[in-house]
Amino acid sequence: MTKALIVIDVQNDFCPGGALAVAGGDAIVPGINAAMTGFSTVILSQDWHPAGHSSFATSHPGRAPMEMAEMPYGPQVLWPDHCVQGSAGAKFHAGLNVDRADLILRKGYNPAIDSYSTFFENDRSTPTGLHGYLTERGITGLTMVGLATDFCVNYSALDAARLGYAVRVETTLCRGIDMNGSLAAAEAGMRSAGVTLA
Repeated sequence: MTKALIVIDVQNDFCPGGALAVAGGDAIVPGINAAMTGFSTVILSQDWHPAGHSSFATSHPGRAPMEMAEMPYGPQVLWPDHCVQGSAGAKFHAGLNVDRADLILRKGYNPAIDSYSTFFENDRSTPTGLHGYLTERGITGLTMVGLATDFCVNYSALDAARLGYAVRVETTLCRGIDMNGSLAAAEAGMRSAGVTLA
C-alpha cells in the first residue's frame, strides 16, 4: 500500500493567538515535522477564505461566532473571520516544514460554501481535486494529522474512508475545538466509519 501524510490546516489562525485558536494547536508542529520523514508523499491543506466568506458570523448581521446557521447545503457553524486569503492568520505556522510538501491544497475559497474536508466542500459533493491527485499517484493509505480533530480532520477522514482509502488519524498530532461534545462525537463517528484512531 502506498501511503501519504495529510497535514490539515496547521495555520496561524488555528494556533494560540489566532482568530480561531485551538488549544495546543502549535504543540503538534514538531511531531508533525518528525512524522513527515516516514512518508514518501506529504500533502498540506490550507484554509483559504476570501474576505466576507459566508461562513463568517460577520457576514450575518446580528449573529455571533459559534452560532449555527442554515445554509443551502445544510447546517453551518458561523465562525470568527479566519484564514483570510493573504493574511498573516492564513499562513502556515512558522515552525511547520512546508518545504517537505509535495502538494499544498487550498480549500474554502468559494465564498458561498465552507470546506472542512480536504476532499469535498460542505455540500459533500463538490470535489477539491485531492482524490484525483491521490488516485493518479496510486496512493491508497492515508495518515491524517492537524487541526481541528472534530472538524476538518474529522470530515477529511470520513470522506477518505467513504472513498475507499485506508485511513489512520494520529490523535496525538491533532487538537480539537470540542464544541458541545463535538470531539467525542467526531471520534465515535470516525471509528464507526472504519477509521483507525492511533
